[in-house]
Amino acid sequence: MRSGPGTPPWESVLDTEAAVAFTQKLVRLRTVNAAGAEAVEKPAAELVSELFSRFGWEHTVTEVAHGRPNVVAVVDGGGGAGPTLMFEGHTDVVTEGDPADWSVDPYGAEIRDGRMWGRGTADMKSGVAAMIYGVRALQLAGPFPGRVVVGVMADEEGMMLGAKAFAASPTASEVDGVVVCEPEGYEVCTSARGGIRLRLDLTGVMAHGAMPQEGRNPVAAGARVVEALAAVQEWATGRYGTHPHAGSVTVTPTVLLGGDPDQLNVIPAHGVVGVDVRTVPGTDHAELTERVRTAAQEAAAAFGVAVEPTVVDDRPAIEIPEDHPLVAGLVAAHTRVHGAAPAFGAVPGTTDGTILTRDAGLPTVVYGPGGKWIAHQKDEYVQVREIGEYARVYAAAAWHFLTGGGQAGGTRS
Repeated sequence: MRSGPGTPPWESVLDTEAAVAFTQKLVRLRTVNAAGAEAVEKPAAELVSELFSRFGWEHTVTEVAHGRPNVVAVVDGGGGAGPTLMFEGHTDVVTEGDPADWSVDPYGAEIRDGRMWGRGTADMKSGVAAMIYGVRALQLAGPFPGRVVVGVMADEEGMMLGAKAFAASPTASEVDGVVVCEPEGYEVCTSARGGIRLRLDLTGVMAHGAMPQEGRNPVAAGARVVEALAAVQEWATGRYGTHPHAGSVTVTPTVLLGGDPDQLNVIPAHGVVGVDVRTVPGTDHAELTERVRTAAQEAAAAFGVAVEPTVVDDRPAIEIPEDHPLVAGLVAAHTRVHGAAPAFGAVPGTTDGTILTRDAGLPTVVYGPGGKWIAHQKDEYVQVREIGEYARVYAAAAWHFLTGGGQAGGTRS
């Protein structure tokens, strides 16, 4: 292992300026994940592919939907047999909303006051650039054992089609650990909350607003269902406790639909309650989903309204031990770059890592540039210095993991 006093060899060949410039190029591409949109990530994928070709990296470009490619490179260390480490990120972003609400051009990638501003700067185009240039520096520094997979995925902000497609690929079966480069504010996130998205369809009987006794009102029932969800959340907190990093289960109503604003004198026949459930490691999703169903149906029954639940998406909460070689390598690298050990934390939502763990059994840890709470907000930004800092940590973390780094193991567990 190349350790001890002095500067690690990858430090001298890390092109921080190029990493910053590449982040700007990515941010200036409006790769918004919107319903019905075509070629969302294609421009960014082409930019990434061109860079990989310039580096001489063997890579594949695979469409997971029309105009929506994954770009995956496999970088051989040239130092003999060893484990395979993956760095993962995505190129799609959420909408900027009304540009008038921003104080900067959402796609200008302007650098001011030490920050780069724009949609995707934190979530997560700076992470994509940092991981690419960190791996490039490691490669230029000389041979290392094993391989590094650099995966740039599509559709993380939607149904995670990119991660699902990669998890089913032969390359995934060869990966021993994944660093997901999402923004976490210097925390090493060893856990991520799970998510259950539920749609509750309410069916009553249409009637005149002046004669409510002739109908069965799904709007009133929906309000009662929303109240019942608070009781489910309280039950879940008692049932599953509070995780040291991920907190407690939350059961949040996000949609309440029913009726027509132009027909205020009509009791509708149908309504919808949408629910976003966030879970913690150890949560039984089937048990919790059944609890929501029962509570909703009992609440609506008082109004004679039927409830039909649909699970739109189900992503488990995941966790990796803090002493896992993947985590140990990342902690050692962060400590070396920053002079102090990082804090451990949890991802508030889900990431592609959730899918990679669920579908392919890959150990995942989340750590990347950008503030933990800035994602999806107006005036999104990343501190410019962080792009280089994280690239340095990624290079060092790869070296620790691939060489064993003084830790036992280094392969999938």
